[in-house]
Amino acid sequence: MWKNVEHIGIAVKDLSSANQLFKTLFNKGSYKEEVVDSESVTTSFFQLGETKIELLEGGSDSAIAKFIEKRGEGIHHIAFEVNDIHAEMDRLRKEGFQILNEVPKKGADNKLVCFVHPKSANGVLVELCQEIK
Repeated sequence: MWKNVEHIGIAVKDLSSANQLFKTLFNKGSYKEEVVDSESVTTSFFQLGETKIELLEGGSDSAIAKFIEKRGEGIHHIAFEVNDIHAEMDRLRKEGFQILNEVPKKGADNKLVCFVHPKSANGVLVELCQEIK
């Protein structure tokens, strides 16, 4: 079962300046920065009510760097929290969605994550995430 929008991921070229910009915009600072080695990114999270904004700065060969090179900075993905990521991955595959991961992997903010290819979701990169217990 899908629970809520967990976060919106925004690709940025420079995390330090983006942090300052969003700190000014939201009138509050980031609550957490984290390196995610599996994705070659550094993330920064802002909490807004029940939803988070995740800023992502990628290493030179990362998917984020390639995204920025192709499309520029901006919204990269929308993440939804699910109760059982494995069951949802199986269900979506059976429904014909292209899942970019064979199995969930450890993502930022203590989550297991997987992605649905944008070609399967009207051009939107969808992330499923589940809290690691």
